[in-house]
Amino acid sequence: MNFDEIVDRRGTDCAKWDRMETIFGVSPDEGIPMWVADTDFKAPDVILNKISEMVAHGVFGYVDYSKPYTDAIRWWMKTRHDWEIEAEAIFTTTGLVNAVGMCLDAYTEAGDEILLFTPVYHAFAKVIHAAGRKVVECPMVNDNGHYDLDFDAWDKLVTDKARMVVFCSPHNPGGRVWTRAELQGVIDFCKRHDLLLVSDEIHHDLIYPGQKHIPMAAVDPAANDRVIMLTAPSKTFNVAGLHTGNVIIPDAGLRAPFADRMEALHLSPNSVGQAVAIAAYSPEGAAWVDDLMAYLDGNRTLFDAAVNAIPGLQSMPLEGTFLAWVDFSGTGMSREEFTARVEKDAKIAANHGPSFGLGGDDFLRFNLGTQRARIAEACDRLKAAFADLQ
Repeated sequence: MNFDEIVDRRGTDCAKWDRMETIFGVSPDEGIPMWVADTDFKAPDVILNKISEMVAHGVFGYVDYSKPYTDAIRWWMKTRHDWEIEAEAIFTTTGLVNAVGMCLDAYTEAGDEILLFTPVYHAFAKVIHAAGRKVVECPMVNDNGHYDLDFDAWDKLVTDKARMVVFCSPHNPGGRVWTRAELQGVIDFCKRHDLLLVSDEIHHDLIYPGQKHIPMAAVDPAANDRVIMLTAPSKTFNVAGLHTGNVIIPDAGLRAPFADRMEALHLSPNSVGQAVAIAAYSPEGAAWVDDLMAYLDGNRTLFDAAVNAIPGLQSMPLEGTFLAWVDFSGTGMSREEFTARVEKDAKIAANHGPSFGLGGDDFLRFNLGTQRARIAEACDRLKAAFADLQ
């Protein structure tokens, strides 16, 4: 795979490129989109060949991929994450935001409180509010560019209306790959307050050297009567538009309410999305991911060195994901000023920190999942936009 190959996504109804001017005022003709969390890389050949095969066949009727699909997921989790799961534990949803919505629907009621450890992926709060539940923000501690979980403070925020924690592992936007001790702490917190734990692990394959992702359900199997895990091939293989996610519920008793809601809504998987997942979760797909992570590691190194050389800017050390979380508080600028420099001067579209909840005000999130040449150009533009600080 030549990850340096420029793929022109403009004019293809691509959200990241074609909506950039409407939302950020940055023209796709001269701007660099570093917001929506997909990448600008072509999917691996094993996926493209599978889709070509389906197109050549020409019939898109009902299929039953249930066994090959669950077999592929089980193989992937065992070989890549050293975790064995039962086929019966796997449900398929229309992506993972839909999966969070399904968990809210199956296990909570209107008015219940849902805890988020903020700042965290902005779609969680949106779907919680839309479901008529209440978001309780539990701010993490930013220890000089390293997020820590503050259970002692959070214990005081839990009320008798709290029902669920929605957790992000690896963390988006901070890029933390949580340790086993930290994950055990999350489980113990949920046990202490009798909370269900929904662990969104969509970035679980995007881990940098020296780090190891541990599936939440593998941490403390005795506590799996409250653990629901969400995974997907979407970020790993850049197939998010196919909206295919996995809800993995190890405990048979906990599966029942979810299965009932799936049946009541008569939700069934997208055949193309399932076929792509089966193709991706293979030795060929695994080799491609290894190459991808080596390339993203180069992007991470280049971006962090450039950003951290600008006085007042700090890019959090990225342990996983392709999403850099940059702190502008050291500039002494207002959020409006540093954001304007990035958007108007550097012509870069990056996610605004406040959308991720408490603790995000001084940050912007930058997507590094693009060609190295664009990362280098973005670095040069940021240096120029903050040249007066250097």
